[in-house]
Amino acid sequence: MKKALITGITGQDGSYLAELLLHKGYEVHGIIRRASTFNTRRIDHIYHDPHPNGGEVNLHLHYGDVSVAETISNIIYNVRPDEIYHLAAQSHVRVSFDMPEYTGDVTGLGTIRILEAVRKSGFDERFYQASSSEMFGAAKPPQNESTPFEPRSPYAAAKVYAYWVTRNYREGYGVFGSNGILFNHESPRRGETFVTRKITRAVAAIKAGKQEHLYLGNLDAKRDWGYAPEFVEAMWMILQQDKADDYVIGTGETHSVREFLDEAFAYVGLKWEDYVRIDPRYFRPTEVDYLLADASKANRMLDWQPQVRFHELVKIMVDADLELAGLICPGEGRKILEERFGGWHRWDSQVVSMER
Repeated sequence: MKKALITGITGQDGSYLAELLLHKGYEVHGIIRRASTFNTRRIDHIYHDPHPNGGEVNLHLHYGDVSVAETISNIIYNVRPDEIYHLAAQSHVRVSFDMPEYTGDVTGLGTIRILEAVRKSGFDERFYQASSSEMFGAAKPPQNESTPFEPRSPYAAAKVYAYWVTRNYREGYGVFGSNGILFNHESPRRGETFVTRKITRAVAAIKAGKQEHLYLGNLDAKRDWGYAPEFVEAMWMILQQDKADDYVIGTGETHSVREFLDEAFAYVGLKWEDYVRIDPRYFRPTEVDYLLADASKANRMLDWQPQVRFHELVKIMVDADLELAGLICPGEGRKILEERFGGWHRWDSQVVSMER
């Protein structure tokens, strides 16, 4: 049985990746931060308490923080994982302008703390670094593995640092370290402050009569949006290769925030113009206007192709939030998943509760 260690296991990607690896027969270990409130809601459905019958469990959680090198080293030494998926970060781009030092420490230096622990451990781990399309910033689209980085936020700059130290440890120390440069990937488990989930939650709340307006910033930013469970499959594929390398992962099509609004509101028979208001507080000091993935290398080398496209993604997310709001949803999103996936992840309204 392979062992995997996931930092950021309680996030969107971490929860889907844990499900995928458990489905593949892995023993999965996750690092969670200690908090006075429960912060494991995305993985509660796959966690089993070993105490009632003393049975074996394949998901193990460890308290730790990527800002503390000693705890990371201890966990890696004790677990001895075959694969490490480093997903933990301060990942909200707008927030990184308000908390630049913290973002640099966690998102940037957190990576080198893990790489140092890997280098010193003497084990033969494979390391995955969650790189981001935000690193491309102002670079002309489409962007691929050869596109120069032009970061436009503290978050993006920290990710560029993490990308290059991963390559440095690969080339300098022989660490099996790969970067997955993932373009935007969404799902019903996306954090509520990210624009896609903010929109779909608002659609459900407005439809339920619980919200009057939705406040947003730049509606013209264009992003390459995919479906998160498919992207975590690409993460796993990257670490199964014979040689460590870097891969761009995306759908190859781009849409604006305005188009996302059009699609989400029209799906429930509403016009977004009647409800959306612009709040300057949500504009970034420096904006990323246009991200579009050229994922031809991943298509060729990994045999990875996205199945869920933009219009279907919106339906999946809106349906899940309609169910969470207690409304009868149109159901097309659920149908899409039932037809195309083998059931390794649950329909998300069974997992994410709006009340928690």
